Amino acid sequence: MTRRLRAAAALAVAAGLVVTTAGCSSAGSDRPLVAVTTNILGDVVTEVVGDAADVMVLMPAGADPHSFEVSAKEAAQLRTADLVVENGLGLEEGVARHVEAAASDGVPVFTAGDHVDALEWTTEDDSGPDPHLWTDPERMVDVVEALDADLRDAGVEPTGTDAYLDELTTLDGEMTEAFAGIPEERRALVTNHHVFGYLADRYGFRVVGAVIPSGTTLASPSAADLRDLAAAIDEAGVPTIFADLSQPARLAEVLADEVDVHVRIRSLATESLTEDGDASTYLGMMRSNTDAIVAGLSVSY
Repeated sequence: MTRRLRAAAALAVAAGLVVTTAGCSSAGSDRPLVAVTTNILGDVVTEVVGDAADVMVLMPAGADPHSFEVSAKEAAQLRTADLVVENGLGLEEGVARHVEAAASDGVPVFTAGDHVDALEWTTEDDSGPDPHLWTDPERMVDVVEALDADLRDAGVEPTGTDAYLDELTTLDGEMTEAFAGIPEERRALVTNHHVFGYLADRYGFRVVGAVIPSGTTLASPSAADLRDLAAAIDEAGVPTIFADLSQPARLAEVLADEVDVHVRIRSLATESLTEDGDASTYLGMMRSNTDAIVAGLSVSY
């Protein structure tokens, strides 16, 4: 018997909850429940699980993973899940306490960040664990392999693991080939905050800097931060700043307004899937971002 059936009273509280992943069953299903914090991981988990479980994704499309929060109904449902899947490494700042509460109730928690060689974002004044591990599909292979084992321990027999691992390998090869066409001197990335550390590590890019010099969007840049970044952009000859769709492009535009650095600004879906379109799945988001990075770094300075 699954945890959902043993926790009927709590389920009654959350009976009105509609899961956010298309194709999932309603709250009355007798299949195991896997609750996932972010929509990027939610898409991955859905593909891996197949029809072996219901998948509840807490983070809406287009939301900021650093700051989104959940309703009381969602928090109650989280504590009845058979497995909770989170990114970890400090990403889900708005829901961490609810995941901890579920763990205290005995719900097993799979933390993706525990299964990769984690990097750190660093600046002159601060540093911290980089949570954006999904920007490297090779590391996502490690995540999916570990997830498969934890799903089985939780009573879920995933049906899509092997096929999805093949998809990740294919994606990695496509990205490697696409980035190979960018000359070494142009492999310099500037983003609205430190989001591409893993991608840079995997594919040989330099992270010149970020408008927000932090691994979270909840920080703010100082005037000195902007001046330092402007100097780095000028020195590296960076033609494009990549800003996440979930954050206002104004964070990048301020460089042009306040420190007279004029560069192109290209929006990417880096931290959240979109409701529809190319970036509505993890694989599609990564392919779309690859195309955008190649295009953005190939323009004339």
